[in-house]
Amino acid sequence: MPLSKLNNEQYSAATAAFGYNLVIASAGTGKTSTIVARIAHLLNLGTKPENIMLLTFTNKAATEMIDRLNRFFDKKITSKITAGTFHAVSYTLLKKLGKNVVLKQPSELKTLLKSLVERRKFNHLSDVKPYGGAYLYDVYSLYQNTQLDEDFYTYFCKNNGDQAVYAEIYDDVLKEFEIEKEKFGYVDFNDLLIKMREILKSGTDVRFDEILIDEYQDTNTLQGSLIDAFNTKSLFCVGDFDQSIYAFNGANIEIIGSFKQRFENAKIYALNVNYRSSSSILALANKVIQNNPRLYPKNLVVSREGKFKSPSLLVYNELFDQYVSIADIISLSPYKREDIAIIFRNNSSADGLELALKERNIASKRKGGISFFESREVKAIIDLLGIFINPKDIMAFIHVLEYAKGVGSAMSKELFDDLLKLGHGSVVYGLISPDMSVSLKKAKKQNIQLGLFDDIDDFGEISKFKALDFSEQFHSHPILKKEKLSENGAIFLYEIYNLINNLRLIKYPAQAINEIKNSKIFAYIVDILATKRATLKNGNVDMSLKNEANERIMRKAQLLADISRNYSDIEKFYNFIALGSGEMSEGEGVSLLSVHASKGLEFSQVFVVDLAQNRFPNLKLMAMGGSLEEERRLFYVAVTRAKDELYLSYAKFDKVKKVNYQPSCFLVEAGMAKAGSVV
Repeated sequence: MPLSKLNNEQYSAATAAFGYNLVIASAGTGKTSTIVARIAHLLNLGTKPENIMLLTFTNKAATEMIDRLNRFFDKKITSKITAGTFHAVSYTLLKKLGKNVVLKQPSELKTLLKSLVERRKFNHLSDVKPYGGAYLYDVYSLYQNTQLDEDFYTYFCKNNGDQAVYAEIYDDVLKEFEIEKEKFGYVDFNDLLIKMREILKSGTDVRFDEILIDEYQDTNTLQGSLIDAFNTKSLFCVGDFDQSIYAFNGANIEIIGSFKQRFENAKIYALNVNYRSSSSILALANKVIQNNPRLYPKNLVVSREGKFKSPSLLVYNELFDQYVSIADIISLSPYKREDIAIIFRNNSSADGLELALKERNIASKRKGGISFFESREVKAIIDLLGIFINPKDIMAFIHVLEYAKGVGSAMSKELFDDLLKLGHGSVVYGLISPDMSVSLKKAKKQNIQLGLFDDIDDFGEISKFKALDFSEQFHSHPILKKEKLSENGAIFLYEIYNLINNLRLIKYPAQAINEIKNSKIFAYIVDILATKRATLKNGNVDMSLKNEANERIMRKAQLLADISRNYSDIEKFYNFIALGSGEMSEGEGVSLLSVHASKGLEFSQVFVVDLAQNRFPNLKLMAMGGSLEEERRLFYVAVTRAKDELYLSYAKFDKVKKVNYQPSCFLVEAGMAKAGSVV
């Protein structure tokens, strides 16, 4: 059983009495084993699996823990445990409660918000350039994750200086945004948590005997409020304040720091035996992190025996020399490529490293690159399918119409709203069989204070599209009377109309994807993407590059069709794409990782690069709301990814920016460099 393999500290934590338990699990001390053992202990005590909730920060982590439990318990038991991310669990519970929610990615809802912002006037208030819809969405998201009691208007005025002149408009736009989302049943990741919290506060009976929380130090205020709303009598929280590195995303270190004060009779346990790193690597990490305030006592010890190479400092004259030298070291490394990682604080570091590795034919995988499902061609196929699957999917509709020249987000939304009226709530019916008796005339709306203005849209005659090769039925479509509808917009609508008519006769996902892949609307989109990717700096289009781009696009479309063959239901396949594509494998080779991406991973050989003052710690990000303590925690996370060998490096000069660098203060704190030294 899982409990039999635990050390004394892990066993004490895993078998703690029901109540409020916090386990401080430093890097490499076996937190996953402890959480798995805790769940096993609960099951052995007779706790029903359906009364256990496990909250993690990735679905992959939850899957790994349940897989470990499957070695000791029947899957019929473990499958009843509610496990996953805060968002995935909330989504599951909302569905069980019969709530109709349609999850949309932030990129999609940013498009919706952008369409609302574009309809507002700002220039009459100030010469300051107002926020675009995408940035306003991020500001609003941070507000939702960090604030409980303060209204958005007050919060925004406090935190956004000269933009406060637009605060009333932003507040009104966001209220309209919430109404639009509610109308279509759309939710984003924040909404899942907010709706779940509201249901719990309303008195709905959703009870768990114990809630276990992994990576507790990264919990933000919104997540913390959701945990509180469950009002469980037993919490098992596992985390490490020294690895709290998500303040930029709203993580609130005070949640773990105030655990003992917030919960009566709370118990604190510590895992102090490190099974990952050599003694010299761990000593270096501890020496630096000790400069941060201690929230809870620690006394880390090393379990690994044997001789290991001490951490090395590599100093270079120029930035790119650093990358080339590291690539050379890796080319001679005795470790497997998959056991090597290069960790950086700034994304700009990865470009030079990737190039240097490629020149030496060293395979690498760069965390954070554009995934298959994030590529524009794949998104276009999914959006075309989305229009058919969900006739109220405004985001899919806007995304497709963005490819039509002369049709922006605001116009796309107008077309969508009109088609929705013509189809009595269904864009599909609005396109293929519109109600000709429906009037599309709009009531005038004006409120200068809130940036609203009249949207005069006189309706003309369909005759302006008479020369286009449309079917007789579509030539009489009321939507073609819109005065501002461009020829490209009309063509795109017609090809969507044709595609939907064909999709109505199809049952299986693979057939649907192939129908989309071979449609004229997708051919238009492919041509636009391929042309853009083949356009040179002088504006000319390289036809050989365009052909290559076209081939790559169609190869991805075919791959999507191949994947869809594993599904017999179109809607289930569509939901899989929307919910399950975020954690795909990124290939093999040396891992190029930002510090944040490296968290939770371990490698035999690790290089932490660009440890120069201003770059790591990143003084620019510190000035934007970060802190030296957070940067120090990032350093701690980076170096504790290493098991056997650790290389720290920096360059004294950047010939592109013409900037000289001093060694990072963390190198000074580690005793590997002197303050102000460039040697």
